[in-house]
Amino acid sequence: MLQFIRSIGKRDEDGASAVEYGLLVAGIAALIVIILFAFGGVLSGFFKSTCHTIGSNVVSAGGSVGTSTC
Repeated sequence: MLQFIRSIGKRDEDGASAVEYGLLVAGIAALIVIILFAFGGVLSGFFKSTCHTIGSNVVSAGGSVGTSTC
């Protein structure tokens, strides 16, 4: 009887680990998407201002100050 109870308690969890890793990857991907949507406007503004700052300091090959295409 004790052997039967021990055999019920043992489970083969090889397949479960793949499912758990899949859920973990899906959760991380969802979190990244949520963060990008939440902070997308802030990041866009940051990169645009950086691009304009760099673009205003660009010197073309002819020696004149050029403009960048941001």
